[in-house]
This record gives sequence, C-alpha cells and structure tokens, in this order.
Amino acid sequence: MIVVVAEQRAGKLNRTTWEAIAAAQQLAQTSGTPITVLVAGAGTSGPAAELAAAQVEHVATLDDAALEPYTADGFAAALQAAVIELGATYVLLPHTYQTRDFAPKLAARMDRALITDVTAVKRVGDQTAFVRPMFQGKLTADVVPLGPQPHFVTFQIGAFRAEQAARGATPAVIRPLDIRVDATSIREKPDAPFQQTRQSVDLSQAERIVAVGRGIKGQEHLPLAEKLAAALDAELAASRPICDAGWLPMERQVGSSGQTVAPKLYLALGISGAIQHLVGMKGSSTIAAINKDPDAPIFEVADYGIVGDLFEMVPALIEALKE
Repeated sequence: MIVVVAEQRAGKLNRTTWEAIAAAQQLAQTSGTPITVLVAGAGTSGPAAELAAAQVEHVATLDDAALEPYTADGFAAALQAAVIELGATYVLLPHTYQTRDFAPKLAARMDRALITDVTAVKRVGDQTAFVRPMFQGKLTADVVPLGPQPHFVTFQIGAFRAEQAARGATPAVIRPLDIRVDATSIREKPDAPFQQTRQSVDLSQAERIVAVGRGIKGQEHLPLAEKLAAALDAELAASRPICDAGWLPMERQVGSSGQTVAPKLYLALGISGAIQHLVGMKGSSTIAAINKDPDAPIFEVADYGIVGDLFEMVPALIEALKE
C-alpha cells in the first residue's frame, strides 16, 4: 500500500496534498500498488470528503482531539500506528514546514529510510529511484532507499502539479481508523504557534506571485511592484538580496534559503535567475519575466519573457489590467 499523508489545518486542506497524490499515482503506475490517503488531526471529515474525489483505493481518517493543536510527538505516535495498520510500503508526504518537523522523528521511531525534497520518480533497472536536488540544485541524485519498508518520501512543492492528480469516477470510501493517542505522552506544549503563522505569509499557497529582484534598484520603487501585485490579486515576493537588504521581510523570500512556491503565475521583475532562486520557483505553472539583460538565466525557465525596462513595462501592465 502507498500511503499519502494529507496535511490539513482547522479543517482546511493544504493543496500540496494533491501534489503528493499526483506523485503517488505515478509511483503506483509502475508498481501496481493501491493508494490510501491518510488524514490525521481533529475534525477530519471535511478534508476527507474533499480527498475522496481522488482516484485512490480509500481515504483513512485518524481523528483524535490529542492531535489538535499539532505537535511532532502526537503526529509521530499516531502516524506510526496508522502506517503499521495500513501496511504501507511507501509513505509519501508534501515537503511542508510541518512535514519537516515530524517526518524525521517518525522515520527514526520506525528505523526506516527517509528521502526528502524529491522532485521526480523513476525506474533504475528493477528498482524505484527518487530524484532529489543536491548542492542547492546544481545537480540531482537518483536515490534508492535501503532497508525494510515502509520508506518515507517527501516531495518538493511544485515538483508535481495538483491538477495532475487523477479524480475517480465515484468517491473513494472513507475509512475511520480506531487509533487513539495517549495525550500524556505528548511533551510539547505549543504556545499559540498558529496565531503567529496567520499573520505571516505562506507563499506556497499563493496562486499568483509578483517577485522583485535587484532590478527594482531601490526600496522606494517597491510601491510600483505592490501596485502590480494588487492589480493581479497576487502576493509580493522577492529574491534573497532584496530581503537581505531589509526592503522586504524574510518571510517573502523565494529560493533555496527561503520559501519554495508553485503558483499558477509567477511574474519576476528584475530577477536575474540565480540557481538559488530558480530552485524555489521553477515549479510554477506559468513563469513570466521582465529583465533588461537578454542573457539573464531567468529567461531559460520563463514561459514568457520581456527584454526591457521594468519601470516602463510595469506601469503599462497595471494600466492594461485596469482596463
């Protein structure tokens, strides 16, 4: 059984779960293994009903009040029991902040292999290999997990597209798991972490992003990009130099040392396209770039490119959007 661990918060499904389902469906094609989607937390009925639309064997729910609010202790204990009960051979997860917190703990508890930040699945001889970037995306490695199953794999945001996940002709069966978590074994006492998260920006959930780079020249020109973002109903983001300079907060940085994003539209303004930035946004559905340098690396990944001055192009775009 391939088990996809869904991520939900307060009954709202993280859309990266659908990307993990798309990866699972590709893996299942080569192995003929059925897929189960596992939803854990408190109040899982809404996300489970949404996920039942996927072309999977069934949706398993693990509903326990001890899992809310989220803790690594609670999730590791609950998911260990669920993975064993479901007879998982592979456990697939989206590579989110929450997954990065509990997945290593879960794999260590079970003494199983964990491969993180995977971008593709392939066959190497008679084995399944997982492709992951190395050295900030400068090269990739084909990794084959060793040891007994289940093997744990996290998928980089944007490596697979949510719309690629096949939907079933009829809703999948929803199966509640009879697993209870011992609340006394949870050592963490979260101090309102999600209240702070609501005030910050999760660019991974944005459908449209306007990102600025060194070509913006100065902080005084940021309002121009903000106007374009507002006209597109998009989030504003930046490359590392902009955030390092303090022109925008670090939470808006995209790249290997910032957030990984996969919006429907990524509009890069004055971004040259260093590899550290590209690894954070190359999974976007549509990439458009404006840059004065015709040889800028950003044009190698862009679907649409304009060689020109952003201070001329952006006002024209804003006017066109208003019309």
